[in-house]
Amino acid sequence: AKEQHKPILIDFTGWACVNCRKMEENVWPQRGVKELIKNDYILVSLYVDDRKLLPDSQQFSFPTSDGSIKEIHTIGDKFSTLQSENFRNASQPLYVVISPDEKLMTKPVGYTPDAREYAQWLQCGLDAFHHQNATATR
Repeated sequence: AKEQHKPILIDFTGWACVNCRKMEENVWPQRGVKELIKNDYILVSLYVDDRKLLPDSQQFSFPTSDGSIKEIHTIGDKFSTLQSENFRNASQPLYVVISPDEKLMTKPVGYTPDAREYAQWLQCGLDAFHHQNATATR
């Protein structure tokens, strides 16, 4: 994202997420959405239910914001914790637009079956990213 000067579209998804597949199959291919994702974003899909074990060296105990400890053993543990701790949301899909320096560009959204509405949200994130860059270079 830094090299290409593009914002990041984080797709918090799941292998068992029906609405995630609906978005990927019915909304993402639509005109206006497909082009924005392909040309203007770096797409990163994070599977919160991935059961693949992390290497031992990457497993750890994470102190959550509510004071509890969450054991991080799998890829899904890592990504679901990233989602819930940073965005206070545990449902999928969840879409987040951040800049390469990890600044939130627009309010995250979940399942948005209307392609026009989703394209407007993507454009809003892109506009915020361009505005941030224009402001930073002044």
